[in-house]
Amino acid sequence: MPLSFHSIALAAACLACILPSSAQTAAPQGSVQGTATQHTPESLRLAIERAWVVLPAPVTGGAAYQGLLQDAPATRGKTPVVLFLHGSSGIAPAIREWQKWLAESLGIASLTADSMQLPDRITYKSPVAATTYEQVHALRAQELSAMVEALPRLPWADASRFVVAGTSEGAVSVARYEAAPGAPLERGRIIYSWSCEDNYHVQGHRSHLPASVPVLNVMSSTDVFFSSANPWLGNPRAQGHCAAALQDNKRSTIVLIPGAPHTLFNLPQARQATEDFLRTQLQP
Repeated sequence: MPLSFHSIALAAACLACILPSSAQTAAPQGSVQGTATQHTPESLRLAIERAWVVLPAPVTGGAAYQGLLQDAPATRGKTPVVLFLHGSSGIAPAIREWQKWLAESLGIASLTADSMQLPDRITYKSPVAATTYEQVHALRAQELSAMVEALPRLPWADASRFVVAGTSEGAVSVARYEAAPGAPLERGRIIYSWSCEDNYHVQGHRSHLPASVPVLNVMSSTDVFFSSANPWLGNPRAQGHCAAALQDNKRSTIVLIPGAPHTLFNLPQARQATEDFLRTQLQP
């Protein structure tokens, strides 16, 4: 079961997964497509309106709703919410499956903004220049702020009970998030498949994880991008998880899943840790 930051949870021993610094080798050639690096007011509006939403049965009065925010049905009552930032591949089927699980198993609504609503949005195949990644991270930060800003306007959302979460590319903005003055305050953060460390993916990780905010970090012990299993990680001293960034946060939990794939939030270990975290942080 998930342990505190000081006792990182392991499903099995994984010492063999830690590679020596000599494994840091030249990176393969990546590629970049698209030129748009900043949301317009219209693309940001569409990113929210066309967000993928799953609403639990208690607020729909029937079956759980799965679809675009703009098509959401009339609702009754309010529900806690997870605001989710997808990874570089957009709102993939695995994310929709995860959101459905939240609604049907935990009774929690979720909203995933669609970053791809920006025409000619910059995308990439890793690795690319750190400056390019930072352009994308800035774009994603806009979306997270827009989701939080929209929350009080959603009739089904309990804006006093929400968690911000993200995976991979999206998790960078979750780790860096700072609420705007007057914005609702999150009850916690979930960081999937991002290590909160300096590496090829950032110009400095710049994590902002206040000690007052509970954090769940779930990683593969051999994450193909952000652990020492990646020979072009760019940081021979990397631990492959958020322990260093969370050293002053006594309300944090780190879970390492040996041999897990990069997309891991639907694995049983990840779901159990997520359920425990959300039930604690989103209680009335």
